[in-house]
This record gives sequence, structure tokens and C-alpha cells, in this order.
Amino acid sequence: MGRMKGKVAFVTGAARGQGRSHAVRFAEEGADIIAIDICEQLSTVPYPMATPGDLAETAKAVEALDRRIVARQADVTDFDAVKRTVDEGVAELGRLDVVCANAGISTMGLTWELTEEQWNEMIDVNLGGVWRTVKATIPVLIDQDEGGSIIITGSTASLKGFAGVPHYSAAKHGVVGLMRALVNEVSRYNIRVNTVIPTSTNTPMIQNDMMRELFQVAPDASLEDYGQAFQAMHTLPAPWAEPRDISNAVLWLASDESRYCTGDILQVDCGFHAKVG
Repeated sequence: MGRMKGKVAFVTGAARGQGRSHAVRFAEEGADIIAIDICEQLSTVPYPMATPGDLAETAKAVEALDRRIVARQADVTDFDAVKRTVDEGVAELGRLDVVCANAGISTMGLTWELTEEQWNEMIDVNLGGVWRTVKATIPVLIDQDEGGSIIITGSTASLKGFAGVPHYSAAKHGVVGLMRALVNEVSRYNIRVNTVIPTSTNTPMIQNDMMRELFQVAPDASLEDYGQAFQAMHTLPAPWAEPRDISNAVLWLASDESRYCTGDILQVDCGFHAKVG
């Protein structure tokens, strides 16, 4: 307890899944939270997205830990909305220490079959959203002159190209490139920038019919059978990680325990990248 005491963390995509888990994990360690999520359905996304009620649940979970939270419905493709929330959060909570650029979507399609809308929305959210997040927050960290930690959520698709999700792979490769460039821009301000690489994680982003189609698993197949398709990608005996597993890694990157780590890719991947064959 207390690794984040006195700190404030900004988390995007915080209404559910990994984002909610990160916000709660930070709060458990003493942080106050600034949280955003679009909380509405995007036209290209075939699975149900988070709702305002989900964001309210995140806020309740943080407040139950006796921590403060500024939670707003905001779209990472809208820089003004992101900046406004950051400014309001810093004004209310007093500072900013950690930036967790987590918001993202998943859709599928072969490269030559994707629509312009599918391609553009994916890049705008999963890559452009990270850029807007750091654009809105880095000036605050510089002005405070006390350093900070930025954690960008990548994917196993940051390091490998998967058939059927080329736009997702391109965006997730892009966030690693952005992270590496940022390291050379902000290290002089004692701001660290790292990327966490989760394997498939047990959230609504994988627990849906679209992903079952991608893995060629029948919609009515059991959860166990579906899990076996994911298990085949890992060396460890697990079909997927739980959100808290990723949050523990993100917490370490946010805390002073990793104070000399920057430009790193932290893989929480159940042995995905080590697997042979």
C-alpha cells in the first residue's frame, strides 16, 4: 500500500476493462484519479462499448477506496475535450504525476477489404488518441518540474502483424514508435515513457462474437473451447490475462520503483513472444 500516495493519475478508457482496473489499482496504492471514456458506441465497432453507467461504476470503485476522482465522458479523438478534462482534474486534485494512455478499440477485416471509415477510426483512436493524450498532459508535467511517468498500452500486435487486423497492428506498432520518440524529447524533464504489452486480456474487447469469428470459434462454443484457441498462443497455461495482471505491471511503471526505466517495452504476455512454432 502507498506506492502512489500523494500522486494523481490520468487514465483514458477508464469506464471498464483494463482502464477501470488501472484506475482502481492506482487508487488502492493511494492515488487520486482523472478518468475519461467516450461511453458511447462507435459506428465501426461491432461489440458493445462502455456506457456512462460503466464510468460511474469506476468512479464509485475509486471513491470506495477513499480516493478522489474526476471522471468525464470524453473522446480521445477530441483534443479539446481531453485537454479540458486534464485541466479540470489538475485544478481539482492539485497536480498530475502519471499518464496512462489506455483507450482503444478493436475491429477486423483484411487489408484490402477495410473501409476508409474502419481504417481512419482505428488509427484516430488507437494511435491518434495516444498522441492527443500525451499532447494534453506533457506540458502540465513540464510546468510542474517534478518529472512523471507515461505508460502507453500497446499489444502483442505492437510487435507482430496479425492477419485480419492490419489497421490495429499498424496503430499498435505506431504507439511503440511514438513512445521511443517521446523518450528522446522528455527525458530531460525527468519524464519517463514506457509501453506495456498485454497479451489477450479478459475484457469485453475479446469476449465477443467478433473475436470468436477471428479465432474461427463458433459463437455457441463453450468458454473453455474458446479459451483453448487463445491458450495455443502461450507457453504458460493460461488462455488470457486478467485486467489486474496488466494493472500490476502498469503500477510498477507508474511508481518510483521503476524510476530509471524509460523507453522500455514490458511484456505481460504469458510467453506469447517466446513461443516457438
